[in-house]
Amino acid sequence: MRILSPSKKLFFTFTIAAVTFSFQAQSQNLTLNQDPKFEQLLNDKRKFNTSISTNDSYRIQIFSGKSEEAKKTLSDFKREYTNIDGTIIFNTPNYKVIVGNFKSRIEAERNMIEIRKKYKNIFLIKPGK
Repeated sequence: MRILSPSKKLFFTFTIAAVTFSFQAQSQNLTLNQDPKFEQLLNDKRKFNTSISTNDSYRIQIFSGKSEEAKKTLSDFKREYTNIDGTIIFNTPNYKVIVGNFKSRIEAERNMIEIRKKYKNIFLIKPGK
């Protein structure tokens, strides 16, 4: 390795400093044209998300058993009750069909009376369970 003389060191130092200070980022302004409906949709989504809470709703279990039977039960349920949502949950060793997202116990029990006409072996699942 070669040692530079003090004048060469000073020259390289000033050169590197000058090059470093000459670099600049882009200085352009960006204009974004956004549809006003987009902001409205975002606000609606935010309101909807705050209204959803997973642990304070009552649900009804209508089936527990094998996967194929659970899928058939859920599709039959969705065909008959289009306004009530349902899902399949795997809980070893059974697949469970859980329906509804009821805010109160009274609402869940009212729907349970109607659902019990077709599905005999059902029960209410309490919040947080």
